[in-house]
Amino acid sequence: MSLTFILMVIGVWAVALVIWTVLSKSVKSTEMDRMKGRLMGKQKSVANAEQEEAALFHVEEPTKGKIVLSILEKYKLNEKLKELLEQAGTKWNAGRFIHCCMAFFIGSYLLMWLFLPDSLRALAFFGAIAAGFLPLLYVIRLRKKRIHAFEEIFPDSLEFISRSMRAGHAFSVSLEMIHREFQEPLSGEFRRTFEEHNLGLPLDVALQSLAKRVPLLDVHFFVSAVLLQKRTGGNLAEILDKLAYIIRERFKLRGRIRAISAHGKLTGIALTCIPIGVAIMMFFTNPDYVRFFFLDEIGNIMLGVAVFLQITGYLIMKKIVTIEV
Repeated sequence: MSLTFILMVIGVWAVALVIWTVLSKSVKSTEMDRMKGRLMGKQKSVANAEQEEAALFHVEEPTKGKIVLSILEKYKLNEKLKELLEQAGTKWNAGRFIHCCMAFFIGSYLLMWLFLPDSLRALAFFGAIAAGFLPLLYVIRLRKKRIHAFEEIFPDSLEFISRSMRAGHAFSVSLEMIHREFQEPLSGEFRRTFEEHNLGLPLDVALQSLAKRVPLLDVHFFVSAVLLQKRTGGNLAEILDKLAYIIRERFKLRGRIRAISAHGKLTGIALTCIPIGVAIMMFFTNPDYVRFFFLDEIGNIMLGVAVFLQITGYLIMKKIVTIEV
């Protein structure tokens, strides 16, 4: 593959990206003008107005990434990806996320093809695949960080609801008050739950949506306790106080287990990094010996088996030292 062809591919991709950006902005501006017209009372015709009044909910048709969305729908990945992005707190849609992964894949492949020596260009495809997963790893990291931040202040919010109910406030009003007293992401999630219930959604459905957006066992306990109290009665404030106490005790036990298992985690990381470090040292001291694993067919098989066994060993060690509480 010549340098001229690669530059041509980059140029075509850049031009297509610019055209797509301009068109998306024009479509967005058209939608904004139409929304402003609705707010100002400028309707095109009486028939359109009657059709709009007849429908309470309008489903917005996707205008971007139809091909990607159709592929995701075919393999039933669209809902899972949307749920992952929502749990991470991002404003991306599924099509934009897939386009980002494709851009990382294509860009990293071209860069590695240009700058790697001829003997290592075969690794460009595998490196590009790894780069294409970087946005997914970033979203997973955001999701984990957001859920951890929610989990830390969740017991305080349960006690706040309990105190506000003892003071005479309704349960739904207590959910709305959390938005002013706590920080993100807990305040935003409870405010969304309150707004869904305030706009007519049943309380049990709104709470189940909260448990779906925040996949924590503590949140499922909270939702189950509220729904059970709603059906059978009882002192909800006392139930929430006990639930907050149990969650805090579980945090203490989890901290002790992490301290005990820290030695095992460090041992697993060290055993995993030693072969990688030896391979890097051999690449600088005896490169002809290392090239055998990349250029020879038997060497490729040996390298693949070694990487597979290394990853398997790390996952087994991680599973042993990971104790769920």
